[in-house]
Formats: sequence, C-alpha cells, structure tokens
Amino acid sequence: MPEGPEVRREADQIGAVLSGQQLQRVEFGLPKLKRFAATLQHSRVSEVTSRGKAMLVFFDNGLTLFSHNQLYGKWVVCRRGKAPPTRRSLRVALHTEENSALLYSASNIDVLDEAALASHPFLLRLGPDVLDATLCWQDLAERLQDESWRGRSLGALYLDQHFLAGIGNYLRSEILFAAELAPHLRPRELSDAQIRKLAKQTLLLSRRAYRTGGLTNPPRRVAQLKHEGLKRGGYRFAVFSRAGKACLVCGTKIERTTVGSRRLYFCPQCQAT
Repeated sequence: MPEGPEVRREADQIGAVLSGQQLQRVEFGLPKLKRFAATLQHSRVSEVTSRGKAMLVFFDNGLTLFSHNQLYGKWVVCRRGKAPPTRRSLRVALHTEENSALLYSASNIDVLDEAALASHPFLLRLGPDVLDATLCWQDLAERLQDESWRGRSLGALYLDQHFLAGIGNYLRSEILFAAELAPHLRPRELSDAQIRKLAKQTLLLSRRAYRTGGLTNPPRRVAQLKHEGLKRGGYRFAVFSRAGKACLVCGTKIERTTVGSRRLYFCPQCQAT
C-alpha cells in the first residue's frame, strides 16, 4: 500500500497538471458518482493535496474529490488521449484541454461538499500528517507522551493513523531502526533523550522518503552502496524487506516479525533496548 510520501508525490504530479486548470471532461466509473460528472465538468481545480494516505482534489465550486488508494488504487498522469494500456478499471478521469489525471482500481472514492468534507469519518480520525510542514519534532515528542498513546507498543502505534497519518509498513520499520528502539517498547518506557530521537527520526525519514521517492537510508550510505554496485532494491532501505541479510550498521542478521498483522523488520543488536 502506498504510504504518505508516495501519496503526496502523486498529489504533486496531479497538481502540476490540474491546479488552476479548467476541466473539459470528467468521468466516473463507479455508478454512485456518475451524477457528479456534469457538476464538475468545466469547474476549475483549485488545489491538490494529501492527508496521510488520502488524496484530496479541491474544485472552485466548493466540492472536493476524496480518494484512498488502499491496496490496488493508482493515479496516472498523462497527455490527454494517451492513456497507458492497462486492464485496470478506470474509476475517475479528470481531463483538461491538454492533460489527464486517471484513477484506476480504487473503490474508496467520494465527492464531498464542504459540510461532508468537515465531517468525513476517515479524515476526522486522522492524526497530524507526518508531512505537514508545520509539524515539528517537539509537537511529536509531546504527542508520544500523551496518555492516549504512551502505553501502546511502538510497533503497533506507528501503524495507527489516528496517532500519526501517513506512516505505513516500511516507514515504521525504518524509523524504529534509525531511532535504535525495539518495536515492543512503549513511549512510557523511554527516556527523554529516546523520545526526542524517535520524534526527530520520524520526521526526518518520512520527509526524506518524500524527497527521494522512497529512499530511507541516509545519502552517504546510499552513495556507498551504489558505489558497491547495488541497485535500488539494495540501497533503498536499512532493514525493511532485508530479513536474513547483514545489518548495514553492525553486521548482525536482520530479523522479521509480525506486529498488527503486518511484517516488521529490525536489527536485534542495534535495537536491543
């Protein structure tokens, strides 16, 4: 499933061709949404952004297109009339005079007015967006120590979108490794220094993944691994999907476990605390 950085990059790509543009044609593949096609046609896109793993396309008539890719949804940006060959089901098509933004396979899609947007059950439950430029590590450190969250294991907490929106499976493993914390630990068991480090690494790695298209290793490590001849799959992550391979820091074999029904990877030496 795409995580916050990937969804924000999709939003950037869509915004680059749609923001400020008038739509010439709108199509919906889901029957419940077809009635909105005429209403949105000839409207202007005012903004495209994301909240956690959800995409939001705002129109100048007060409506908003909400979508969540879940496991199989995928947005594609292309020149109008040049849609890529695919067997996927087209769910949404937004066409300007020159370009198109196409959403395939997703099923969690709504067109919302202002009141529905403000009361949308998924959006209401989201915690702060990890990519929100106004979110600082001090805010996150304070949140980690809040009574609502401090008793949860880090492995479970870091998949809870109510705690922090946009973090998914790979970021969870990578953040805990960078913070040198075992997934079973709870915020209440951490020192102030550990809380600070966890908060800083959470923002650092999430924003790095956004900037680099999914890389979480530090730039110097990436450069060294590239120099050694590794391809993207070999230099992208420090621990995620690397079970049985040597830790890039200490050489210990990376282990895999399951937390929250999702796979989690860690170094038993670097994350021994």
